Amino acid sequence: MATFLYRLGRLAFRRRWYAALLWVAVLACVGLTALRAPGASDQEFSMPGIESQKAFDLMEQRFPGTAADGATARVVFVAPDGQKVTATDNKQAIERTVTELGDGSQVSTVADPFKSAAVSKDGSTAYATVTYKVASADVTDASRTAVEQATDQARDAGLKVETGGSAMDSGGGPGGVAEIIGISIAAVVLLITFGSLAAAGLPLLTAVLGVGLSMFTILTLSDALGLSTSTGTLAMMLGLAVGIDYALFVVSRYREERAEGHAAQEAAGLAVGTAGSAVVFAGLTVVIALAGLSVVGIPMLTKMGLAAAGAVVVAVLVALTVVPALLGFWPNAVLSGAARRQGGGRGWARRPRKARAASQALDVPTDADDDAQDKRDNHGTRWARFVLRRPLPVLLLSVVGLGALALPATQLQLGMPGDEAKPTSTTERRAYDDLAEGFGPGFNGPLTIVVDAKGAADAKAAVSTISERIDGTQGVVSVSKARFNDAGDTAVFTATPSTSPTDEKTKTLVKTIRDERPATQAATDGASFEVTGTTALNIDMSEKVQAALIPYLVVIVSLAVVLLLVVFRSVFVPLKAALGFLLSVLAALGVVVVVFQQGHAASLLGVEQTGPIMSMMPIFLVGIVFGLAMDYEVFLVSRMRESYVHGETARQAVVSGFRHSARVVVAAALIMIAVFAGFVGEDDSMIKMIGFGMASAVLFDAFVVRMALVPAVLALLGDRAWWLPKWLDRILPRIDVEGEALTRQPTALVDQDSAPDEPAGARV
Repeated sequence: MATFLYRLGRLAFRRRWYAALLWVAVLACVGLTALRAPGASDQEFSMPGIESQKAFDLMEQRFPGTAADGATARVVFVAPDGQKVTATDNKQAIERTVTELGDGSQVSTVADPFKSAAVSKDGSTAYATVTYKVASADVTDASRTAVEQATDQARDAGLKVETGGSAMDSGGGPGGVAEIIGISIAAVVLLITFGSLAAAGLPLLTAVLGVGLSMFTILTLSDALGLSTSTGTLAMMLGLAVGIDYALFVVSRYREERAEGHAAQEAAGLAVGTAGSAVVFAGLTVVIALAGLSVVGIPMLTKMGLAAAGAVVVAVLVALTVVPALLGFWPNAVLSGAARRQGGGRGWARRPRKARAASQALDVPTDADDDAQDKRDNHGTRWARFVLRRPLPVLLLSVVGLGALALPATQLQLGMPGDEAKPTSTTERRAYDDLAEGFGPGFNGPLTIVVDAKGAADAKAAVSTISERIDGTQGVVSVSKARFNDAGDTAVFTATPSTSPTDEKTKTLVKTIRDERPATQAATDGASFEVTGTTALNIDMSEKVQAALIPYLVVIVSLAVVLLLVVFRSVFVPLKAALGFLLSVLAALGVVVVVFQQGHAASLLGVEQTGPIMSMMPIFLVGIVFGLAMDYEVFLVSRMRESYVHGETARQAVVSGFRHSARVVVAAALIMIAVFAGFVGEDDSMIKMIGFGMASAVLFDAFVVRMALVPAVLALLGDRAWWLPKWLDRILPRIDVEGEALTRQPTALVDQDSAPDEPAGARV
């Protein structure tokens, strides 16, 4: 592996024009194809294998056109204190508004609240439902503006008016803002890390190239593979993240090799052969985590995971080929100012790696070692030596601290927050609150009952029996009149719970209705029913995701352990990496529960409503953080393994790993934390939750697990950390990620890449 990548790096450096033109041509071709390809489809959300989905499918079959119904908007009218909406002036204002709401070109129907029984019992609140001819994604801004303008006259009459519904959701703020903020923060961190504009800019340039190619490819394949408009979101985020990280490690290793005295082409080959090997296997762990999303059984998640995995593969290929090619154009520009003043590293003392490693292993100082010791020491080595002196206290403190933070995760409750989770400054949240106050907390989350009476002798009697029994269930406030299809063999009605959609009592009610189903159906002589609706769908989805979380963890952790076993040829290092990841991700889930579910310090983050954790949150957290955590693990520990294989003692290898990798791992983690934390400032509570959870997980994993727990465990294990049974050593393939084969490269090959391979003016 290392030898192949070494040759690839040298080839890309030497044939830089061909490499650059090839990537530009691929980007142009895919980009032009994407522009001509059909747009991404706006397909219905689907989750096979749950009751709610089966009921939706039955409705689509028995009520043709139901699944294709357009978006809806709900306009809520609240009378001034002491008045009723049925008062003459208020009623006339509402009716004028309803008439004007029906004038829109995209509007299909408007339900008058005084004709559709949409007035609260106390007469304080009413609502009108606007149904559109198009899906929510196709509702124009003009149609939304028309709704706002139509409600102004009701407001002028003294009524309080709020709007909600799928038609009023414009899809959030402008896209790309988070990516721009992330790139800006990354640029600052990289500039501080490298002290060179060129070194900071190169990872950003290659990351943008990789993300551009990935997004164009996703757009090209969207129609053919049935990808939704949201499929590329995860691909863009992770493609940018790992693209910066992977290029960062290759550039950093290139600078080290130049500092060792290697000429530019040789340094590029060595950087790709060593750091590039780590990039390949770090990328594989991320791909495993993302492809593993298929275990959950949600098609949307599977497509998002595979698309993001493709973006990671592109990022790896860019790091292995484009980065050394760009280094070929400007071989000295990425070096520090001091290195450029000394001739780009050409005049620096150079000593074979084996000799350096042997002298360090035997603690035999050389002239170069005496002068360079202070220069080699940095914050990473000082921290490593601190941990090596106190490994047990550091280990215990890390485990106990993360364990304490993880405890609240045992109380995790999953759900799908809706308008109730939005800030009170939004009209959607105020509409939700007004409806809950006027019609009861369960009004915002009614249950839809689909009755299949095809096998019943008397369909109407069977539906009436089911309706009466559900109406008599404790926790149900009311049931609506049943609506039959044209064939008369299927009916739909709603049951309104007494509690809100995200209340645990609502979840219990759904379970009770389903548990009592056999007895209810037995009294109908052949009819059956299923419970669906947004509330039931969210409950079913939460249960499915929660049930899939453990198998998902087992699959990706097991595959990663096998992969790391091959990479590090050690039994304990992969196990330590997996256990460390579990600690960090559970700690992150714990703090998310503390803030967003229990409400502690929620006001500091602008969280106005606490409740269940979004169903997809744990899966996203586990998948993304696992990939990033294994990145840090491979980059940090592969350098330790390299030093150990080249002759250093186990403890010295830990120090060497931190000397060379700690700074770039910290830089990569800081970039990710800053990017994720930026989402905490968003108004949407779900975005806040994702940003906060991801930032917390990266913080715990990079700075507690990788920087404290890993060196502490390796210090306690000593040489045993790299133990591998002989029988297992014989059957495992040899990858040579540490680049041991590169130490045997002929001297002629090492020195032959001289000035002719460097472009004119590169040594500025």
